Amino acid sequence: MKHRYAMLLVLLLMTGCATSPQAPEPRELAMAAPPEQTLREVVGLLMEEGYVIRRADADQGRVEAVLARWPGYRVEVMVTPEGQGSRTSLTATRSGRPLPPHTLDPLLAELQRRVGLAPR
Repeated sequence: MKHRYAMLLVLLLMTGCATSPQAPEPRELAMAAPPEQTLREVVGLLMEEGYVIRRADADQGRVEAVLARWPGYRVEVMVTPEGQGSRTSLTATRSGRPLPPHTLDPLLAELQRRVGLAPR
């Protein structure tokens, strides 16, 4: 009986040490194009770069894609209306852990080239 209580105590203590996963930091960019066009360009760009589109919802402005080659990570895209254009937000994770936001800079740079940065 004592052994069970000791094991239970150890399990409870170990549970307290567990940390919740950190939310990935988004990389955002304002675009001059409307959300629908930006979303189409994002999907096309991801496919050209070797991503497999797992989910896409034009009504919600969301796309989830996974890189089909090494290092194999997941990208989530959210496109929302902003003024006359749109705001694009990207996050990346690998094995459930957030990747540094700068990982997404090449994708955003190419998307910016295709669609155009919103005037400020």
